[in-house]
Amino acid sequence: MIVKYWSALSPENKHLTLAWVLLVLFMAPPFILGEHSHIRVHDNMDSNIAWYKVLKESGQLFGPMDAVIPQIIKGLPRNAFGTEFSLIQWLHHWFPPMTAYAISQGITRIFAFIGMYLLLSKHFMKDEKAYPITVWVSLAFALTPFWPSGMLSTLGQPLALWAFLNIRKHKETWREWLTLLLLPLYSSFVLGFFFFLTAVGLLWIYDALVKKRWNLRLLFSIVLMVSIYLMIEYRLLYSLVVPEEPTSRNEFEIGKHSFWHSVRLSFKNFFLGHTHVLTLHTAVIMPITFAALWKLWKDRGRGDDSKRLFLFLFGLNFLLSVWYAFWFNKGWAPIKERISFLATFNFARFHFLRPLVIYALFALGCWILWKKERWRIWVKAGIALQIFVLCCAHEEIYYRTVGAPSFKEFYAEKQFEEMKNYIGRPQSSYRVASIGIHPAIAQYNGFYTLDTYNNYYPLSYKHHFRKIIAKELEKDRVLRKYFDRWGNRCYLFVDELGKKYHYTKGSKEVIQHLQLNTKVFTEMGGQYIFSALPISNAEENHLRFVRAFSQKESAWKIYLYRAEAVE
Repeated sequence: MIVKYWSALSPENKHLTLAWVLLVLFMAPPFILGEHSHIRVHDNMDSNIAWYKVLKESGQLFGPMDAVIPQIIKGLPRNAFGTEFSLIQWLHHWFPPMTAYAISQGITRIFAFIGMYLLLSKHFMKDEKAYPITVWVSLAFALTPFWPSGMLSTLGQPLALWAFLNIRKHKETWREWLTLLLLPLYSSFVLGFFFFLTAVGLLWIYDALVKKRWNLRLLFSIVLMVSIYLMIEYRLLYSLVVPEEPTSRNEFEIGKHSFWHSVRLSFKNFFLGHTHVLTLHTAVIMPITFAALWKLWKDRGRGDDSKRLFLFLFGLNFLLSVWYAFWFNKGWAPIKERISFLATFNFARFHFLRPLVIYALFALGCWILWKKERWRIWVKAGIALQIFVLCCAHEEIYYRTVGAPSFKEFYAEKQFEEMKNYIGRPQSSYRVASIGIHPAIAQYNGFYTLDTYNNYYPLSYKHHFRKIIAKELEKDRVLRKYFDRWGNRCYLFVDELGKKYHYTKGSKEVIQHLQLNTKVFTEMGGQYIFSALPISNAEENHLRFVRAFSQKESAWKIYLYRAEAVE
């Protein structure tokens, strides 16, 4: 039966079937391994996953505007956790964290594949002979290691662009409108779609001013999607319109790079990409792109729509990297000082359009080369190699290879349960802070922490907390700038450790010259410190060693210190 079914399929559907099989296999590991999976730590396990759990257990998912989450920094504003009208929030309410994570990965990659395939086949490469490229480049796009909590913020852009372009041509159905209505529920306005919708708005302006086409249907669709985002992100909108007090974002770095630093960063971003939009385009996509550019130069004068689109996207790709790099140039400082919103909102993130642009360029470049018979073997090899590169970058392969802890090892629930039982008091009756490990681990396990990593929190708290680590910051200019000019990581920074945030139980380091203001720590309610490393001068800091905790399924050995009252 399978053979009969396979033989009845068209060549394109055979490619699609194989691509779907590979995509399912790629998505399978977190479902199979569960909490033994290895996943991204940075801006994921060290923050967002713990935030979802803290919010769920706080009972403040639908909390009022002035609600606070008492577990973090003696009361973190509820609005710092984002909207309750986000599907990823609900996934973490309905399922255990790792299950929710696996489902979210699956949803994102499935719609990334569908969106890119529709965009390429219906708008960018409509030739029916181009299906080998549209199918496999779409699969490659769906395999990119996106930032997990961004969901469809970047990988959903091809699907949205397909819908907008159909509406632009007045060829839409209910599917396009449904796409625009539902995408905001599973993506972020500030982490992708603000920039995407700005670009679509510029397309509408181009049509109106250059082509004299005042496409009201397209304009309505843009306004509709923006309106939905603003309703969903009402907490963010409220905090911008009615700020109650300055936050840590008010001290963000407002300009630091010299001209030549910005130039270097432009090329670095262009060729290597960025951690939150990691396209892995350097080794394969970039050479194919330049090969296609060289072929266009040889064939100049014989242009068609796909060639013009390729050149436009190539220029846009480089422009986005330049914009990203120069947004942090010190030349902006005078303007940012006068308009605080330009300092607190990261407009450099227009480069979040690059995954869409780069993989569309990849497809068009392959198609330009494909038209010459002798290039086809190289195009096939290039696409296959890019998919291989992306498979090697699978979270389970990459993070296991570099020795990162698994989900279960990272959050170490049994170990922290043992520590909680040893202390023997309600967790809400005392505060803790961590050294050498992320405070998100303690938060995930129900401890009330003075330290945190959040997008923003009250500026007054940042200044108060700084007094605890003031002497450590004085020793290290890099740490001092990191805390003072960014500060989202409100950590017990230690000069000897630098910006390394986690030390596993195999670490041999010993903290020898710690200088904390324990008096301020205890005044703020701090009673215990969870340190991933022993502190040789603990007594000088009025810290009493209590006990070391180690557990087989944990990545850490935790040294528990109790802070003594200081007169």
